[in-house]
Amino acid sequence: MADIQRQGPLSHVRILDLSRIMAGPWATQILADLGADVIKVERPGAGDDTRAWGPPYLKDEAGNPTSEAGYYLSVNRGKRSITVDITSAKGQDIVRRLAATSDIVVENYKVGTLKRYGLDYEALKAINPRLIFASVTGFGQSGPRKSAAAYDFAIQAMGGLMSVTGEREGMPGAGPQKVGVPIVDLMTGMYTAVGVLAALVRRNETGRGDNIDLAMLDVQTGFLANQAMNWLVSGRAPVRGGNRHPNIQPQDVFPCADGFIVLAVGNDGQFAKLCEVLGEPQWAQDARFATNPARVTNHGLLDPLLRAAFGRFDRDALIAALDAAGVPCAPINTVPEVFDDPQVRHRGMLRHLPHPLAGTVPQVVSPLNFENEPLAFDRPPPLLGEHTDEILRDIGLAEQV
Repeated sequence: MADIQRQGPLSHVRILDLSRIMAGPWATQILADLGADVIKVERPGAGDDTRAWGPPYLKDEAGNPTSEAGYYLSVNRGKRSITVDITSAKGQDIVRRLAATSDIVVENYKVGTLKRYGLDYEALKAINPRLIFASVTGFGQSGPRKSAAAYDFAIQAMGGLMSVTGEREGMPGAGPQKVGVPIVDLMTGMYTAVGVLAALVRRNETGRGDNIDLAMLDVQTGFLANQAMNWLVSGRAPVRGGNRHPNIQPQDVFPCADGFIVLAVGNDGQFAKLCEVLGEPQWAQDARFATNPARVTNHGLLDPLLRAAFGRFDRDALIAALDAAGVPCAPINTVPEVFDDPQVRHRGMLRHLPHPLAGTVPQVVSPLNFENEPLAFDRPPPLLGEHTDEILRDIGLAEQV
């Protein structure tokens, strides 16, 4: 049995995690946060690639760097680690034994790799017909690019995201930009978690598992969302617009006298309140600006008026006034400022879990809150092979891999 009694809505579920880097591990961390027993299978001696993706590295209690990279620590909370050489007959036997007692397998090997080792869906389904198997790759299990390797950055480029992200042409700093976090990996992980949970619910009705094929390029194409539909209904390709929203105005970054503010007006009523705070109530009555379609059409006229008005205010004073009026706005916080925000602190998004090397390890925890099945963040990201002996005992093997 696991060393910690899990709690949460998935405490009855076991996940065999054959994934590494970000998309797959993000999915399995979500499932671990929900209480699932996640067994992370890693290469002996090396482990998940992200263990070496530093600096920075977690420091031990004496202040010395450990081998635990920050990247790895961001995506492997709540799991148990076993080291297994899946290229060996012994390792393959261990994986099959683990699959026999698991509900879900998540893997992100190149297409065909697990089949060579007799660990693909068909092979494991023969052992456990109720198994839910999710394969996460760059381009999916079919198509002309199915065998190609992929990383988040490349998929952001191929999938159109960078064509609509970055400063607009003609402005200083113009050019395509990637998102500041690996958003395709994260969204693929989210879709993976949704997919396996949907299959789990369906299995309760049919008794059958399923085989789920997830491609990062599919995910990126899918979450082009309004930008994709803007092109599909208009025939005009979206372009980079900086921070300006293509369909709703005013939504942009505006300079105050002492800093920047994000303004996110979402309807005509909020625009009227904005005008009152700025001391320009007549703008809300101007036919050129009174409705959102008019403001989008006449953005070139409205924008300089707003920028001149914002420049008359100190940032914090204006934010306070807009908040009081119910106009959506925000400061542009640094990452340290995020974790110092009173709302973030109140919600407990940063926790410190016990860690065998560092004493404690900081963790940005799940945003999910359940009244009847509260989540317990009781297991830090594991050391490489930390639970090997324990897991082998679980499946009736006493020897170390």
